[in-house]
Amino acid sequence: MTPGEHFVELDKNVHDRSSFDCGADELNLFLRQYAARHRAAGISMTMVLPAVDDETRICAYYTLSHTGIKRQSLPEPAAKQLPYYPVPVILIAQFAVHVDLQGQGLGKVALVGALHHAHEINEHLPSFAVIVDVLQEEVRGFYEQYGFELLDMQNQRSRLFIPMKTVAQLFR
Repeated sequence: MTPGEHFVELDKNVHDRSSFDCGADELNLFLRQYAARHRAAGISMTMVLPAVDDETRICAYYTLSHTGIKRQSLPEPAAKQLPYYPVPVILIAQFAVHVDLQGQGLGKVALVGALHHAHEINEHLPSFAVIVDVLQEEVRGFYEQYGFELLDMQNQRSRLFIPMKTVAQLFR
């Protein structure tokens, strides 16, 4: 399976969700059963990277959604600039690479795609940061190497963030 060059919105009538396996049951289940439903409900948007040789196969995917965080959860220098009501952020709600393609740099490609998409959304609907909840603690370093910092712990998982100003600098 060879990854394509562009992410496209998940189309349940085109993309084979059942054959996707990233090694994490929670992420596989989301793609198979909930991603299309969440889009239809207006909750989130899932983008997939189809294979070049078979566009129905999914090499990687990410899901974006909006949420809010408490000002107090941010580090003090960032928090003091913000209002006391919930601060809008873009959430990378799901993020996965097919097991056959892991370790080949596709995670970086998918993260850049997700951040670029978040940057584009931010031009129309401003958000303070991009956040991600780390499903497996051993993956935390992957995000930290690209500038994500610890925000807090949510349900015994690390919640990381990168300010939208930093994301914007990546795409100037």
